Amino acid sequence: MRRCRASRSNLIDVADDVTVTRTLVIPGSELRERFSRSSGPGGQGVNTADSRVELSFDVARSPSIPEHFRERMLQRLEGRLVDGVLTIAASEFRAQLQNRAAARERLANVLRAAAAPPPKVRRPTKPSRGAKERRIAQKKRRGETKRGRSGGGWD
Repeated sequence: MRRCRASRSNLIDVADDVTVTRTLVIPGSELRERFSRSSGPGGQGVNTADSRVELSFDVARSPSIPEHFRERMLQRLEGRLVDGVLTIAASEFRAQLQNRAAARERLANVLRAAAAPPPKVRRPTKPSRGAKERRIAQKKRRGETKRGRSGGGWD
């Protein structure tokens, strides 16, 4: 883990490895970073500083992902993958180190959501006999109330 100074006030920890879950850690050697200029206003340094970060990870061919996770991840991320590679871009900060940390955090969140177990299957249930009887009794009471309103007597 390297400790880097991003600005005078805050210190950012940039880890080489990305921890997705307790059992799934992506080594930094499997990640590819590309730096480019951020769009939008930025003052003097906007045309010289490469602060935008594109972090790429090959989900389909990574040796660090177990096979049972890989199938689930490829299925859930199919709309975001290009040839099995997931790319995350971060440009919200002016400092490159902050964008690197943000991209790694976002990558961990996306992979964590993709590796999560599927939700439990809902078993349909039926209302109990007592619940049905209470519902019908309430409908009858409501009908009686409405029937009592007709007939007038206000004239």
